[in-house]
Amino acid sequence: MVTMTVHAKIRPFLMFEGKAEEAMNFYVSLFPGSEITELARYGPDEAGAEASVKLAAFTIGGENVLCTDSFVHHGFTFTPAISFFVSCESDEEVRPLAAALSEGGSVFMPVGEYGFSRLFAWVSDRFGVSWQLNFE
Repeated sequence: MVTMTVHAKIRPFLMFEGKAEEAMNFYVSLFPGSEITELARYGPDEAGAEASVKLAAFTIGGENVLCTDSFVHHGFTFTPAISFFVSCESDEEVRPLAAALSEGGSVFMPVGEYGFSRLFAWVSDRFGVSWQLNFE
């Protein structure tokens, strides 16, 4: 067995194709105390479309997230197999978040009681990012 010490910082990284800034602004608007902390754009004659997001960082719910606008088209996008899990403090938080996040997206599990939670919803937003909203 190999034992090693890892001192690396691990953060979620979201790859968009032209919607990174719109997504960041949307997420920051939904969660109080959130903000965009870094934003680097592609310049003229760089690989990506000029002014698109080369690399950005933002915080939502106290978590640091990185994102980019990929200049390469990929044959994949986000999947519900990985999601943001949001622990809500009341049903008054779950319902509006579920409505806002699912607008233009998908609902995998509508807001409801599922036995493992007082109130739960699982949605995908208009950018394809999956969110699980939970009130225990």
